Amino acid sequence: MPRGDGRLNHDLLPGEKGPQDACGVFGVWAPGEEVAKLTYFGLYALQHRGQESAGIAVSNGSQILVFKDMGLVSQVFDETSLGSLQGHIAVGHARYSTTGASVWENAQPTFRATAHG
Repeated sequence: MPRGDGRLNHDLLPGEKGPQDACGVFGVWAPGEEVAKLTYFGLYALQHRGQESAGIAVSNGSQILVFKDMGLVSQVFDETSLGSLQGHIAVGHARYSTTGASVWENAQPTFRATAHG
């Protein structure tokens, strides 16, 4: 919000809540590295941001693989699931519901194949 001297202030407008904590998101691009494991540890560090579900999506540039489930990061992933997620780029999500039910279908990351790829 402008202050008259051209600077911004941090006053909230009526009805605004201000900054809120919701979900944890972590991404990594690291060719030649185990990006799923790196993302797992990033999500583990962000676990306080969302404890309902967790998921990781990886890509090798030609396909996208997603693994997600309900529960804490440490409950969702194991060596087998992380080992199956091969690629050079990954994004992970630990969900804290702000809208929608706490169900598998709302766990993220979401992925949908289309006619365009």
